[in-house]
Amino acid sequence: MNHPDAADATEPAAFDALVIGAGPAGSAAATWLAQAGWSVALIEKQDFPRRKVCGECVAASNLPLLHALGIGAAFDALAGPELRDVRVHGAGQAITAGLPPSDNAAMPWGRALGREALDGLLLERARAAGATVWQPWQVVSLQGGAGDWRCTLKSPVDKAPVRLQAPVLIDAHGSWESLPGDTAAPGEPPRAPVERGAALLAFKAHFLQADLPPGTIHVLSLDGGYGGMVVSGGGLCTVACCIRRDHLRALRSQRPGLSAGDAVDGWLRAQCPAVAEALARATRQGGWLACGPLATGRQPLASDPVFRIGNAAGEAHPILGEGMSMALQSAALLCAQLLHDPALRRAPTAAALADCQRRYARDWQRTFGPRMRLAAAFAHAAMHPRAAQLLMALLRHWPGLLTAGARWGGKARVAPLPA
Repeated sequence: MNHPDAADATEPAAFDALVIGAGPAGSAAATWLAQAGWSVALIEKQDFPRRKVCGECVAASNLPLLHALGIGAAFDALAGPELRDVRVHGAGQAITAGLPPSDNAAMPWGRALGREALDGLLLERARAAGATVWQPWQVVSLQGGAGDWRCTLKSPVDKAPVRLQAPVLIDAHGSWESLPGDTAAPGEPPRAPVERGAALLAFKAHFLQADLPPGTIHVLSLDGGYGGMVVSGGGLCTVACCIRRDHLRALRSQRPGLSAGDAVDGWLRAQCPAVAEALARATRQGGWLACGPLATGRQPLASDPVFRIGNAAGEAHPILGEGMSMALQSAALLCAQLLHDPALRRAPTAAALADCQRRYARDWQRTFGPRMRLAAAFAHAAMHPRAAQLLMALLRHWPGLLTAGARWGGKARVAPLPA
């Protein structure tokens, strides 16, 4: 059962925390809080399983988190092969280097798993830990503030609205839309595309029987975008990319009536021989998924009354494949702060929650700020031909920069667990 029968309640159902969004960040936060004895409402508007535009790589730095959440064994059974190498394709060249092993010798290598599988594992773990799940229910009204949040949920079927109340509100619903009456602090800087007038759109598809060696992350430098390929769970080849919207518009104008997915498919094969070779005899499973424009750059504000994790907190260019890391690790950082002071569960004041927000924003910036800057620099270089030529020349002489870059990007540094 996805939710209790609270439709006839005259008073809001009370919880210690409301978590909006049951993706990796939201389900992880709900699990850690519920395991610590908090009463948690986890709200998700979409049915699972669902496919998402996501590169699907889970860096080795996150594996201890998955085991601490209680899904490590299930992840190991479903995920693709260990990822030990990275291969960059660009400017007519391909350069390979080893990925750095994790600081945790027992779990040295990352792996890839489709979001439809990973999301389901994490959501069911949150439910088993004691979180109350409303799915598929949508937040239609959000009122109050730190210490006294009240929200109203609406079901897609003909059911009376449900009202919930909690002192703590965690936004984990992603980056494509805002919460109702979003209460982000005044002066919050907008997220910006990679450059003015050149917003990036993201695409992803799965292929069976692709000719792609397992165990390697393939990074694609493309004129007007960037992308990646990897062997994921079940032997599927995941191909994901970002393309400038004006570049996609120009491609489609050359062949009126061509779908965006087919345009991206042809662009990838024409731009990168490795893609054409890998997919020559492959069969696509389903259509191309699309989303965007990407909204990179924002980060949590110390003055925000809402705790934001995952893409709701900040989004890096996906060329580094750190989206899953930022989801799971931001949830861990926040839960570490919320669980540090028992008073935040018993009787949290607005002042105490504001102090917690400041500590979380500080930790978030220290952890993810360098990754976001590195990802932005790499993305800019990869999608501009002249810069890509310089990048590939540099990597040809010093391929070890790829290994070092992966370490700088957080691939090897094991994330701390919430207390």
